[in-house]
Amino acid sequence: MTTIPPEKLFKFPCDHLFKVFGPNDGEFAEEVRSAVSGVTPVALDAMRLRPSAGGAHQCVSFLLHVYNYPQLLLIYSVLKQLPRLRYLL
Repeated sequence: MTTIPPEKLFKFPCDHLFKVFGPNDGEFAEEVRSAVSGVTPVALDAMRLRPSAGGAHQCVSFLLHVYNYPQLLLIYSVLKQLPRLRYLL
């Protein structure tokens, strides 16, 4: 069986959709934007917020133009370090 390296699954540069789940407290989305902005700029209009059915959590989705695989990994790395992160896609 042949295994394809993860970096070969993408054709860079490309747009990539990130989805980050955390508390719906009005601060989490800004924490996400601030963390990712350390790697690449994130426009406020690129972010979409969607509360969970119960309202306790929210999904912060944003589409970014990613230039290479190391940049993609770095963005996921900073998102994983968010202390209140619940789930990451």
